[in-house]
Amino acid sequence: MTIKSTRILGGRLIDPANGIDRVCDLYIHNGRVASLDEPPQGLEIQHTIDASGQIVCPGLVDLSARMREPGQEHIATIASETAAAARAGITTLCCPPDTDPVIDTPAVVTLLLRRAKRPARARLLPIGALTQQLEGEHLSEMVALKRAGCVAMSNAYAPLANTLVERRALEYAATFGITAILRPEDRHLRNYGYVHEGPVSARLGLPGIPEAAESVAVARDLALAEHTGCRIHFHLLSSGTAARMIEQAQQQRLNVTANVAAHQLHLTEMDIEEFDSNCHLNPPLRSLADREALRQALARGVIGAICSDHQPLKADAKEAPFPSTVTGISGLQTLLPLTLKLVDEGVLSLSDALARVTCGPASILGLPYGRLDVGSPADICIYDPARHWELKRESLPDNGANTPFIGWEFQGRVTHTLLEGRVVYQSDSQP
Repeated sequence: MTIKSTRILGGRLIDPANGIDRVCDLYIHNGRVASLDEPPQGLEIQHTIDASGQIVCPGLVDLSARMREPGQEHIATIASETAAAARAGITTLCCPPDTDPVIDTPAVVTLLLRRAKRPARARLLPIGALTQQLEGEHLSEMVALKRAGCVAMSNAYAPLANTLVERRALEYAATFGITAILRPEDRHLRNYGYVHEGPVSARLGLPGIPEAAESVAVARDLALAEHTGCRIHFHLLSSGTAARMIEQAQQQRLNVTANVAAHQLHLTEMDIEEFDSNCHLNPPLRSLADREALRQALARGVIGAICSDHQPLKADAKEAPFPSTVTGISGLQTLLPLTLKLVDEGVLSLSDALARVTCGPASILGLPYGRLDVGSPADICIYDPARHWELKRESLPDNGANTPFIGWEFQGRVTHTLLEGRVVYQSDSQP
């Protein structure tokens, strides 16, 4: 019987999960990795991609990307955002539960997964709500959500009513082996702040959010994680103190992990000096010392993943005075280039950097993606490491212009993205 497949020819294959970094051919059959170097016996090549001089790596896994669908299709849709993800080399997207309706019932999970099958440019994985309607009071039916297809539970940015509710939620999750994703912030310490509390906020006259708003919440969450035995994942760290506390907990064998948004590794409170509303973010951009501490924690593996925290907004969402603008950044298009920039700056090796956006986030949620084992799904990103490019406003859709990185120059551009062996993106300028 004739076997038809795809061959990716002559690329530098980097698969951090398996410690592979060499020039070789990769063969795909029936949407899965068939072999490296030599084709399986009887293989007939249907399609060849010449990857000479390029990097071939697993498709990126993003732990936090909002599609705005269902409920806010006037801003963005699953089709538009999965297409953007494919252009960025991202093949798996985790969708937080703060959609409309909230992802707190199996029916909403089914709706989301059904809609995600139509565009099929990237895999969409829902994260269920910890509490009903994200109101922080009554627990959701987590087991039913997990069975319906949710990969973890979170309350997104919404606070829980009190520590007793959090304890009950973590106990429930621990009983059924569910990962709880927590955005650590003490809402009382945050008060009505907009930016990091420090000399810049004082100079600009903007109410600040102290670093303690995060570190106090981390201390509380770690105590409850130890008490309940729940596996918890800290989402969007922004402070060095919190990173150090999590490292100590990991050394004590507590089952905790963490991620950081790509922009937190490059920007600081100083970037709001001109009241740039594109830097109005949650959590806020913090001090240079915090940024360096996050980078060090990333290098040591304390922080296991980098995410985009993608939040497309309406075109006018950033056009009011700074405190009145909507928080959020459009991050899909800069996830890979900002990660690669850490390599250029000597923070991470190339293999470690790619691990933080492939097998790292996948392993946090126990997903079988972000790796290129023989037999694994052929989710692949191919990028040209020598290609320089500039992020330009005219290249972005209106709902993707809420980024402070317009005008930045990057090196390394995606030329192909494959999802389960299918080419879902190919650069028009590919030679």
